[in-house]
Amino acid sequence: MKRTVSLKLNREFRRLYAKGASAVSPWLAVYCRKNRLGHNRLGLTVGTKVGHAVVRNRVRRRIRESYRVNEDRFRQGYDLVVVARARAAGARYAQLERSLLQLAGKLDLLEREGERP
Repeated sequence: MKRTVSLKLNREFRRLYAKGASAVSPWLAVYCRKNRLGHNRLGLTVGTKVGHAVVRNRVRRRIRESYRVNEDRFRQGYDLVVVARARAAGARYAQLERSLLQLAGKLDLLEREGERP
């Protein structure tokens, strides 16, 4: 069941960059902050340094799919922004997925075993 909505407004991205917690890897940077909603909101940023439109869209699809497959492992009630770094263009799907999960673990966004209601 889908419980995640997209972040689209520029002010929401700016608020996360300014006041959210962050973690970085060679491929991704993740910013997060609690929201007062019962679901997560996900925003993706893939800049022109990553590559041309085809490459940026491929990276965006891979990150979105990595999140979708592991959505049930994430705690609810957070705003997340995932920023693709330049190396993400050459990364395989498995590397991006592993990186996303490691960064989520650093930010304490993953549910622990037995924590689910």
